[in-house]
Amino acid sequence: MAKKGHPQAGSGKKKPTAGSGGRGKKALEGRGPTPRAEDRHWFQDKKPRGASRPGSSGRQQSPDKPDIVAGRNSVVEALRAGVPALSLHLAYQIDHDQRIKEALSLAQKNNIPLLEVTRPELDRLAGEATVHQGIVLSCEPYTYAHPGDVADAALATDRPLLVALDGVTDPRNLGAIIRSTAAFSGSGVIVPKRRSAGVTPAVWKTSAGQIVHAPVALAGNLVNALQDLKSKGFFVVGLAGSGATSLPKADVSDVPVVVVVGAEGDGLSRLVMQNCDILVSVPMNEAVESLNASVAAGIVLYELSKRSAKPGPAS
Repeated sequence: MAKKGHPQAGSGKKKPTAGSGGRGKKALEGRGPTPRAEDRHWFQDKKPRGASRPGSSGRQQSPDKPDIVAGRNSVVEALRAGVPALSLHLAYQIDHDQRIKEALSLAQKNNIPLLEVTRPELDRLAGEATVHQGIVLSCEPYTYAHPGDVADAALATDRPLLVALDGVTDPRNLGAIIRSTAAFSGSGVIVPKRRSAGVTPAVWKTSAGQIVHAPVALAGNLVNALQDLKSKGFFVVGLAGSGATSLPKADVSDVPVVVVVGAEGDGLSRLVMQNCDILVSVPMNEAVESLNASVAAGIVLYELSKRSAKPGPAS
């Protein structure tokens, strides 16, 4: 027989427990919304300032991170042009050819600090421009021109010529196009902020320093930039494999021209193509699907330069 006040064995009932009297009320309350990471006392942003998103051109850099110019020709051209330089780095016991001697002379003339370093240190400084030839120039970050400024500079010449790039993301292609633009008297290259290579050590290297003669302008929107160029009197020539006009038949020698080059494979975007005054194709063997962007640009720039050249005096 069960004792009074206790449940009978096997009844399944539990002994009642005393309440807390409200003493555990706070423990039952919610803690509110989860705070943002940056609001937590232990948070530290470990992402480098100015780091680019995956797949971006890498144009944005930390404000205190200098640009690097690598290679003998590139460094000499930059120093000749008076690029704001911070320091000149030379490999130990480098052979002093004419370009090295000129670089040293220009650095001394402009009070640019000279540092002799090991080749591994030069490799680290040069980054993607791996063929530094034993010389690296550290400069203030590249200052992009405004599209309107390069347009005005072009219009002040005898042969107004610009190049605009649509979706060209390889910095070596950009550097090669800059070099061709300078070689054929172009006044500058316009690139959009998105989906485009920016000025990097590889660009300086591939352009052989010619970026100082054919500056790069940054456009917030390439379509708007082309429309602005049209309002200034430029004729927009788009390069396209499907272009209805073959390059030899394109008569644009007597007007200011901006040549628009698209990426190899993808070509020009739809909106950019719609804003071209003419679509030109480069005749080539049918077995070849397309040309590298920089090669196509070089061919067209040469052709336009050849047509606009003034004939020499008769002999």
